[in-house]
Amino acid sequence: MTTFSCSAILLDLDGVLVDSTGSVERHWRIWARERGIDEDKVVAIAHGVRAIEVIRKVAPDLDAEAELRRLEAEESDDHHLLVAMPGAIDFVRSIPAGRWGVVTSGSRHLAADRLRRVGVPDPPVMVTADDVANGKPHPEPYLKGANLLGVAPSECLVIEDAPAGIRSAHAGGMKAIGFASTYDASQLAEADAVVNKFTAIRVSSNGTGKLTVQL
Repeated sequence: MTTFSCSAILLDLDGVLVDSTGSVERHWRIWARERGIDEDKVVAIAHGVRAIEVIRKVAPDLDAEAELRRLEAEESDDHHLLVAMPGAIDFVRSIPAGRWGVVTSGSRHLAADRLRRVGVPDPPVMVTADDVANGKPHPEPYLKGANLLGVAPSECLVIEDAPAGIRSAHAGGMKAIGFASTYDASQLAEADAVVNKFTAIRVSSNGTGKLTVQL
């Protein structure tokens, strides 16, 4: 058994709380094909980072802001494939009020829409691509999440499905649990522990402000 002690839990959204991987990959592949870009190359770097950074990297000659607006509009319309990850709703409800947040590489509009559609409770804190100058793997997103919760970074535990997110958490001085959904457990070896379902994680509070997270 692995045990973590923390004061708050920060979770990624896509691939952790919401099963959106199929939809996300489909739209990236369509976008790449329509622009004559190697779709496998795009998908390989698209998970866990801001879409605008992917666009700038693979298509520096395009208007990244305009491309992002088109991509997000298409993703917003493709909501019938979205479902909550098994156990996600019960898990966040098991965390004491005000002690968790969402840190996502997606836009605020897209993130809020996805959480609402699958029934995940509104997080007390949410950091999106719109709220930071530097996306994952830079530590800024998770550091901002910790700040909004009023918790020291070292007192935050992160749950992430992508290597970029794990690196972001570690760069911010946080422990990270890898969630093997989008990537295999072997690809999340940088994490401090790896699980593949929420039922493998138990959160308890001793009433003193500390959370105990057992795997």
